[in-house]
Amino acid sequence: MNVLAITCHPDDMEVYCGGTLLKCKMRGDTVTVCHVANGNMGHMVIEPEELREIRIEEAKQSAAMAGFQICTCDVGDLKINPGDTAIHDQLVQVIRAAKPDFIITHGPDDYMVDHSAVSELVFQASFSATVPHYRTDLGAAVQLTPIYYCDNNCLLRCEPEEYVDITSAFEQKLQMLACHKSQVKWLFDHDGIDVLDDLKTFARLRGIQCDRKYAEGFRVCRTGHRNVPERLLP
Repeated sequence: MNVLAITCHPDDMEVYCGGTLLKCKMRGDTVTVCHVANGNMGHMVIEPEELREIRIEEAKQSAAMAGFQICTCDVGDLKINPGDTAIHDQLVQVIRAAKPDFIITHGPDDYMVDHSAVSELVFQASFSATVPHYRTDLGAAVQLTPIYYCDNNCLLRCEPEEYVDITSAFEQKLQMLACHKSQVKWLFDHDGIDVLDDLKTFARLRGIQCDRKYAEGFRVCRTGHRNVPERLLP
C-alpha cells in the first residue's frame, strides 16, 4: 500500500504517528511524509530563517533513518490558512504524486490553529485531488482517500477508534524524534520538558487501553465515500 502522512511541523509525524508509519514500512508499504509548516517559529533564541533550515534538515535525517520519502510545503509557522489556495494546491500535488491508499493527518480539533488548519486543508485537498479537470498540471486525479486522524496534543479530546501496536517500532520512533535536536534539547534545557519521556508516557497509556505495551491511537474521518470495510492501519 501507499501511505501518506501530512502533518504540520517537522517533528509532528514522529510524535503522533511515527510508530504506525514504521509498522507500515515493516509490512512493505511505501511511506511518504509531508510537512506543511517549516517550524521556523519553534525556538526562543534561534532566528526564524536559520531555524527553518535546521528543522528541514532534522526532518530529512529522521525520514532517512526510517526509509520514508519526505517533502515540505515550506510554509512559515502561523501562516497556514484553510482558505489558502496555494497551500491547498501544493497538497493536491503531493496527494496525486503519492497516490495514497490512506492518509494520516491531525484531528480537526487539535490544540493550535496550524494543526487544525492542516486537518481542514487535507480534507479539502484530498477531495480536489480526485477531480479530473482540477489543475491538471498538478498530476492525474486519484481515488478519494480514507483519512485517519492521529492523537491530539496531550491526548486531549480524542478518543481513539483504532489502535496500532507500536511496541516493536517504539525505540526507533524515539530515535527519530531525537533527530529534532532544536526542539528536544531546547525544551529540556530551558523549560524542563522531557519530550522523549512524555512520548513514552502517551504511548504507554494508549498501549494499556488496547492491552499492548506501546500503541498509537486514531480516529476515522467518517464521511461518505471514504469509509472502507477492511482495516488499513497495520
